[in-house]
Amino acid sequence: MKNILAKISLFIIIGTIILSCDATKRVPNDKKLLTKNDIYVDSKKDKSEDVFNQLYQKQNSSIFGYPLRLHIYNIAKPKTDSLFKDKMIKNPKRYYRKSKILSKKQVKRLGQSFIYTGIHNFLRKTGEAPVIHDTISTQKSLKRLNSYFFNRGYFDVKSKYSVDSFAKKRVKLKYEINRGSAYFLDSIDTAIKSKPLDSIYQLRKNLSFIKSKKKYETKDFEDERTRITADFRNNGAFYFNQNYVTYTIDTSKQNHKTNVKLVIEDQNIRLDDTTTTIPFKLYKINKVKIFTDFNPLHPNLPIADSVTYNNFTLYSTKKLRYKPKAITDGVFVNIGNYFSEDKSTLTAKYLSNLRVFNYPNIQYKEDANVENGLITSIYLSPRKKYNFNAALDFTHSNIQDFGITGNTGLTIRNVFNGAETLEIAFRGNIGASKDFASQSSSFFNISEIGIDSKLNFPRLLLPFITDKLIPKTMLPYTTFSLGFAAQKNIGLDKQNFTSSLTYNWTPKKNTSIRFDLFNIQFVKNLNISNYFRVYESSYDSLNELAGIYNTNQSYVDVNNDNNLLIDFGTNGFINDVLGQNPVVNPTIDDYNTIRSIEERRIRLTQNNLIFASSFSYSKTSKKDLFDDNFYAFKGKIESAGNVLSLFARLSKQLKNQNGANTIFEVEYSQYIKTEFEFIKHWDLSRKKVLATRSFFGIAVPYGNSNNIPFSRSYFGGGSNDNRAWQSYGLGPGKTGSKDDFNEANMKIAFSTEFRFNIFKQINGALFSDIGNIWNIADDVTDSDAIFSSLKSLENIAIGTGAGLRYDFSFFVVRLDLGFKTYNPAQEKGRQWLKEMRFDKSVLNIGINYPF
Repeated sequence: MKNILAKISLFIIIGTIILSCDATKRVPNDKKLLTKNDIYVDSKKDKSEDVFNQLYQKQNSSIFGYPLRLHIYNIAKPKTDSLFKDKMIKNPKRYYRKSKILSKKQVKRLGQSFIYTGIHNFLRKTGEAPVIHDTISTQKSLKRLNSYFFNRGYFDVKSKYSVDSFAKKRVKLKYEINRGSAYFLDSIDTAIKSKPLDSIYQLRKNLSFIKSKKKYETKDFEDERTRITADFRNNGAFYFNQNYVTYTIDTSKQNHKTNVKLVIEDQNIRLDDTTTTIPFKLYKINKVKIFTDFNPLHPNLPIADSVTYNNFTLYSTKKLRYKPKAITDGVFVNIGNYFSEDKSTLTAKYLSNLRVFNYPNIQYKEDANVENGLITSIYLSPRKKYNFNAALDFTHSNIQDFGITGNTGLTIRNVFNGAETLEIAFRGNIGASKDFASQSSSFFNISEIGIDSKLNFPRLLLPFITDKLIPKTMLPYTTFSLGFAAQKNIGLDKQNFTSSLTYNWTPKKNTSIRFDLFNIQFVKNLNISNYFRVYESSYDSLNELAGIYNTNQSYVDVNNDNNLLIDFGTNGFINDVLGQNPVVNPTIDDYNTIRSIEERRIRLTQNNLIFASSFSYSKTSKKDLFDDNFYAFKGKIESAGNVLSLFARLSKQLKNQNGANTIFEVEYSQYIKTEFEFIKHWDLSRKKVLATRSFFGIAVPYGNSNNIPFSRSYFGGGSNDNRAWQSYGLGPGKTGSKDDFNEANMKIAFSTEFRFNIFKQINGALFSDIGNIWNIADDVTDSDAIFSSLKSLENIAIGTGAGLRYDFSFFVVRLDLGFKTYNPAQEKGRQWLKEMRFDKSVLNIGINYPF
């Protein structure tokens, strides 16, 4: 209690100091601090970012109306070097004492130390200097506001500003804009001298951004200029550029209508010392040359090998190392076609995606032997065939007190001379744990080893031709992967084998499709007897019941408070309760609890075989990393076990004691799973963003399974989910996360986050996370965990909180503090707000934004 009061007192003192600071402390006596800019458009206050950004001078930034950075700047002392010198001159005795302890040079440097100078430099850089009102900047702002509305069709715009010196050293500015009536486009005429260009324009003029009866917008004219240029350059106009597109705009009409004339002059060419014009011509590709091992440092090396394939000629300074088809499949610049800038860009993107070459250089020049012909030269610079990397990390976690992790990776390019890439990665870990699972006396009692390989093909590996369904322009590729990992003395000591065959392609820009023909995972548990050391919550529940009902003293450790021995005592007690000849008769509720513990143990320790196929679709409107106004959608459907079910029937595999089919004595999983995710961001201007994420996923077992494998189930909580709960600490339903790792086969989640800038690279966020996990259509019998009807939505958990983020440009470090706002696991009357305390909060540390 004393600590809490001390913290509150400290916050009050700091707040009082900050609030008592004078904002005009660093403002000269003859100057005034600009405290506010108000913009009124047609007598209505306009707060839009586009309009506000026209101002040359803006008031100091603020957080919820408080200019924090200005006050931080004001705390710093100016001219700290001279202040230190004056202090030493005025107090020579002090200087004498310091120079006795330190040398004269060291005393001089003391004035440049962090205590005297550095802290004030830091405050000045962190803070923000006061914005001093400047009349010239105000007049410039007014002109820019006029220009802004003029470009939006308000040609008769009028404006003025007024200055309000409402207090000493403080001033407010008020801009008043009267837009007048907007101008609309009337007649649209064209004057295109070159007939080939005029023909192209007429074919697609219905796509024009400039249309009659539309309000005048300068941006429409810029967009139309870009559209026309792209259309011409994609249809043979090799020498055309945007500068040739001009407009004549007549605003002389009195009815606020404008006549527009699109003018495209002929091509300018220079002959000797004179300039003349000729009509634009449309150029066709006459020859395509591909240099497969171009070295920009030695561009004139002689050609040693060449081959012609499908009208492409490939050259090499050494023996040609690539199958021609592997390269020409990615070249969309074809002989006989008109020059197309888009085809050139697509070619460069495809060849770059092969990961065998650096970004290609594509050049065009006129063919002197063919009229209106172009020779295309594609220069490819190969990457190194072999690339090796290695890393060594020292780690500490809740599992390992000390660990050493090593990773190595080898990339081999152009493996089969068809631009394939092979990636092989090896990882190993040794660690020490004094209290986790292992009974070994050696220091390093934890180990893990794994190897993964991935083979990429720049095409779809299928026994039939797919070019009509999935053409090369969709950038298809195939990935085959294999992986193996073995853990020792970590958890249940697992061996994990994985394999997959995946097809990927991009049907449209910002849209991608993935099809897993098969995705195999085989998990083998080697140390099942270790279960109750790993899942301590299950052990604690079982041990508590054994204290009530156990009658066999050989099951307990008399030297350890009569706790059940692992695993002789735990297995013996469970068998005494659930065996064919039970010797212990607990109550129905306790019997069900023990049965649930045993069912979960069997589920999590059994070997697992998953043979799945899946289809995934994703689409986003995000333009680049800095786009804060976009949406993203992801959908996936996965089916597992059907192929193995057919194989089991044909091979007449025997069923096990549970009545399930097996493959090589292992039960295979059979289920269907689907999930959807939608993310939407709204840019609220001035570095403020509202972000939302919604997710729904469900996996239904059938046939050979009555539950979902742990690796395919859902969990709640964590830094990218409901941040008021730890990972695996939420749900299912209102059970209160009674297990160590809580999971289920259905999940609903919705998150909203308001992001804002505090200053410079430091950003803040307020968030709300809603959702939970449930069991549905599986073998779980606990009604608190099951989603039975829409009434089960009462058990949706709500977490709220705040966060800080530091933006390093290429990644973001995130701290989020979550509070349990509504906890469905609590009893009625204690579900809302009872855990909104710091001692019940959850601190999440993450990299990049959660969604």
